[in-house]
Amino acid sequence: MLNNKKYDYLIVGAGPFGSIFAYEAAKRGKRSLVIEKRDHVAGNTYTHQEHGITVHDYGAHIFHTDNKEVWDYVNHFADFNNYQNQVIANYKGELYNLPFNMNTFYKMWGTKTPAEAAAKIEEQKKVAGINGTPKNLEEQAISLIGTDIYQKLIKGYTEKQWGRKATELPSFIIKRLPVRYIYDNNYFNHRYQGIPVGGYTQIFDKMLDNDLIDVQTNTDFFANKDEYLKEFPRVLFTGMIDQYFDYKHGQLEYRSLKFETETIDENNHQGNAVINYTDAETPYTRVMEWKHFEFGAGDEDKTIITKEYPAEWKPGKEAYYPINNAENNDMAKKYANEAKKVGNVIFGGRLGQYRYLDMDQTFHEAFEAVKKEFNLGSDFKFEEK
Repeated sequence: MLNNKKYDYLIVGAGPFGSIFAYEAAKRGKRSLVIEKRDHVAGNTYTHQEHGITVHDYGAHIFHTDNKEVWDYVNHFADFNNYQNQVIANYKGELYNLPFNMNTFYKMWGTKTPAEAAAKIEEQKKVAGINGTPKNLEEQAISLIGTDIYQKLIKGYTEKQWGRKATELPSFIIKRLPVRYIYDNNYFNHRYQGIPVGGYTQIFDKMLDNDLIDVQTNTDFFANKDEYLKEFPRVLFTGMIDQYFDYKHGQLEYRSLKFETETIDENNHQGNAVINYTDAETPYTRVMEWKHFEFGAGDEDKTIITKEYPAEWKPGKEAYYPINNAENNDMAKKYANEAKKVGNVIFGGRLGQYRYLDMDQTFHEAFEAVKKEFNLGSDFKFEEK
C-alpha cells in the first residue's frame, strides 16, 4: 500500500503548478499527497542562500506579468523587490543593450533617431529579400531588427540555445522579445516585475505548509505508477505528458540545460545581473551574477556567478523547454487527446501541457485548473487576505 491515509489527490510535482493546486485544494478541505522526484520543492524556481546571496539553482527567474490577480496572489507569500531585467549582450567583446532599443541601434549603427533606426532596418530587410509573412525565426528576426543585429545578437545565441539552425525554428520564438524605438533597456514590457527578496523557495514552502498536505521528495511517480493510479481517486500530473503515456505516439523533444556555479572573492565580478554571450563559439549562453538581482545583497567580499549551458535533452536529464515546432506540436496534440480520455488525471504545467509557460502563465493555468476542478466559475477571483 502506497496510500496509508485518506487522500483526495495525488499531486505529481512540487513545482509552482502542483503547489498552487495543493494549496487551493487544502483551502477547500481536500487532502493531498505531493510527490517530487527531486530533493526539494519549488521545481525550477528553487533558490538557496549562500554568503547572504540568493542563488537560483536552475537559471534566472524574474517574475513579470500584466495579470494583477496573479501579481497580488504571489505577493501574499513573499515581499518582491522592484528588479527590472536589463541584459547586456556580449558579442566577441562588443557590448550591446538588450532587448533591442535605441541604445542597441546607436551602438550598432550610430543612428540617433527612431526614423534613422527604422530606415536602417527596412534597408537591410529589403536586401535580405524578406517579403510577406516570415517562414522561420531567421526571417522573423531580420524583418524586425535587420541583418546586422540578427547576425551578432540573435543567430549564435539562438542556435546554441535550441540546438537547431534558426531557419529550422518557428518564428514566434523571437516575437517574445520587445523591439523599441526608445531608449529603454527594460527586458520586459509588463507592468508588474520583480524578484522575491530571499528567493522563490519560501513561496512554495508556505503553500505546502498545511496539515492537509503531505510532501514526499526523492519520490519517482513512474517507479510505482500503476499502484498510484489504482490507490488515488484523483491525480494531478505535471511531468512529461509523453512519458505518462509510455511514448505511444513517439518521444516529444525538449531542450535541457546545465549550470556551472562559482563563488568568487570579489564584490562585483561582471557589473550586471545577466550578460548574454551571443557568438556561436562561446559554449554558454549567459552568465548570471546573483547579488545584482537583489541590488548588491550579500557579503561585500564574495560574489556568486552561474554559467548557463544549453544541452540536448535525453531521458534522465531535466527537460526545461518544449521544442514547439510543427512536428512536435502535432505529436503533442495526440497526447492532449489521450489526456482528455483519462477521467481521473489532470495534466498541467509546462511539461504536462507541452507549452512554453512563463511563471505568471503557470500561475494562471493553475488557477484555471482549480476553477474547473472545484466548479468555481470563470469569474472567480483568487484573492489572498
